[in-house]
Amino acid sequence: MGNITVAVLGAIGYSNSLGKKGTSTDITFYNLKKGGDTVTFIEPTRYPERLAPLFYAISLAKKAIVVVDEINAALGECLVMLQCAEIKSGYIIPRNYIHKEKIGTLLKGTNLEKYEIINDDPNQIREQLLTEASKQKAARLEVGQQSFGTVQVDHAFNVKGVGAVILGIVTSGIIQKHAMLNVLPAGKPTQVRSIQKHDDEFDLSSEGDRVGLALKNIEVEDLDRGVALTNDPSTKTSSILQTHASLVKYWQTPIKQGMVMHLGHWTQFITAKVEAVEDTGDSRKPTLTLALDKPLVYQPNNKAILMYLEGPKLRVAGTIKLS
Repeated sequence: MGNITVAVLGAIGYSNSLGKKGTSTDITFYNLKKGGDTVTFIEPTRYPERLAPLFYAISLAKKAIVVVDEINAALGECLVMLQCAEIKSGYIIPRNYIHKEKIGTLLKGTNLEKYEIINDDPNQIREQLLTEASKQKAARLEVGQQSFGTVQVDHAFNVKGVGAVILGIVTSGIIQKHAMLNVLPAGKPTQVRSIQKHDDEFDLSSEGDRVGLALKNIEVEDLDRGVALTNDPSTKTSSILQTHASLVKYWQTPIKQGMVMHLGHWTQFITAKVEAVEDTGDSRKPTLTLALDKPLVYQPNNKAILMYLEGPKLRVAGTIKLS
């Protein structure tokens, strides 16, 4: 019993052929269920006019489906975002007589080389993903075992008679019913009242699960997208980062002091002003000092995606290391 979350890119509405439509804002969720196995599909509804939905869809996913109707700048940006997010498993669906060889050329030398180029067959895709989900191991805890976990929030709302409810993905570890969690970056405490996965009640959820958590002692106003719920003591928050960047080879705009960029990590999309740039001798690997407009929540050795919304063609610059 398990869940796989898949970003579906390149053709808005393609997921209608894969699952049942669910929550829809700037990103749209579709759900597929067979027995205890589930697949969650996410589409960036407001992309390409806005970059954030593309980031959110990819950040929440472990796998991708890329529908290629045209080889253009938007396709290139999707592939670069997938590469920066290290989504190394996925499918490419070429259409409109686009040859597989062209796709292979685009992926060569990237961490997307192992994506499988497949035919446009939604039935086969559904069955393949459900089979993969069935191989996921359900969360288990031994008696007396302490568990830590983190959930990244993508939506929050009030339910009459229940209170605050969040939707999100378990980023790491295990979340238990009745667990006490910190709401970061604000630092407020909350308790898990109940856990749902695809409308079924559970006592545990583990990494990769798409969950709905009903929470106690917290207001929905404190649970915007980007909030992290965690009891993992290794979790950090910071508004100033001194970090090493790794810029993608396609990036042409020099990063300079005073530039206003954006950082993407989990479901956080945060404005970051470049306070200082240190030349390391490699123009693709500068050391940056970044001042953030609100604290970033992360765990040691995570990576964040560095973006520049004013980029003339490509808006994905590269990644930074979080320590």
